[in-house]
Amino acid sequence: MVKYNRKCVFLRRIVLGKLPDDLLKTVEELEKRIGYTYRNKQYAINALVHSSYSNEHQNFAAKSNERLEFLGDAILNFVLSLMLYNNQAGFTEGEMSKLRALIVCEASLNECAKAIGLGDLIMLGRGEEANGGRTRPSILSDALEAVIGSIFLDSGIDEAEGFIMHIFGDIYQKAISGMLFMDYKTALQEELQKSGDVIIQYKLIESSGPDHSKTFKMAVYANGKAIGSGIGKSKKDAEQMAAKAALEEMGKIS
Repeated sequence: MVKYNRKCVFLRRIVLGKLPDDLLKTVEELEKRIGYTYRNKQYAINALVHSSYSNEHQNFAAKSNERLEFLGDAILNFVLSLMLYNNQAGFTEGEMSKLRALIVCEASLNECAKAIGLGDLIMLGRGEEANGGRTRPSILSDALEAVIGSIFLDSGIDEAEGFIMHIFGDIYQKAISGMLFMDYKTALQEELQKSGDVIIQYKLIESSGPDHSKTFKMAVYANGKAIGSGIGKSKKDAEQMAAKAALEEMGKIS
């Protein structure tokens, strides 16, 4: 008796270009939103599969988008490095590194992913869906990097570069004009929560100076442990500097 293998049948349907209707609609919607048509639809599907979905659907042909995310991250950094090198001749290595970090930070990636409604198309497991995964910045930014990786595999660096220049154009211009600033508090929260639930608190350490020109020193705590401190002209500014110091200590920014 020949065993029915759903995975093999599914793969064969993709190779032949005959996707199940629901997946075909998802791929077509992705193509419309990103302005790119895939030659191999498998890459598009892979880019949208979150690990929570692949864990719950062991027989699903497409694996999670984690490997594509890894590739897309490298492509994104390469393309932006090249753009900065070619277009910003007056910038030092340090300045270009800081600008690139601003452009590829999770907050920027999340903004770009939301702009094309990527969260609507991601395949999530039931638990992640229930916990608001479609709007989680880390999931959206990872999926966007996976899309970049999928375009590169499907058509090469020129198409991937065109997509990156299109979707990151506004953020790139803001960065080089000095109008793009990192939200260090959000970045720190997202980084700490990657390892699970963390209680983050900001506490005033001291304030000094006259009432019209006070300076504040704030410290940030993760589960009761001080991980950074910063000084600012307002408590909010000092909190941002404390979060920045924590990210620097963690090696996430320089």
